Amino acid sequence: MTAENTKPATETPLLAQILGRVPSGVFIVAIAGPDGKKTGLLASWVQQASFNPPQVTVAINKSRWFINWLSPGTPITLNQIQKGDTLLFRHFGKGFDPDTDAFAGVDSTPGVSGLPILQAAMAALEGTVTSLLDAGDHMICLVTLTAAHPVRNPADFDPFVHVRKNGLSY
Repeated sequence: MTAENTKPATETPLLAQILGRVPSGVFIVAIAGPDGKKTGLLASWVQQASFNPPQVTVAINKSRWFINWLSPGTPITLNQIQKGDTLLFRHFGKGFDPDTDAFAGVDSTPGVSGLPILQAAMAALEGTVTSLLDAGDHMICLVTLTAAHPVRNPADFDPFVHVRKNGLSY
């Protein structure tokens, strides 16, 4: 066993490098609070979790001001970003405070849940939070998918896939 294998994971440079190479999809997540107020965020930890029922996991940092909006039954929309996208990535990557309309100036149509389907995205998936898992500094939302909305032809999709240089930070 090497000395690196005996260190705590947070002190292991090799673990950080290898973990950072785990790919995940990049999406703009739209959610609404109990009062109907909507917000959006850039999420780069989205993974398919189940075939039947179709489900995905979404990791959301616990420090986000809207984290208490997430509970079983909460509607959620995942707008899938095109590889090389800069418009949505920049707009939603900066984050928003509670008094800012995250979707101002972004072309969208309402989905079944009323949450925005972004017209600059490749597609959107709508669903409902089924359960939550406490995962250290993040909350993992298991989302059961209920609707799909292609904005572009699915055969032409080239999704934005994210890998990091360091798996222990953004």
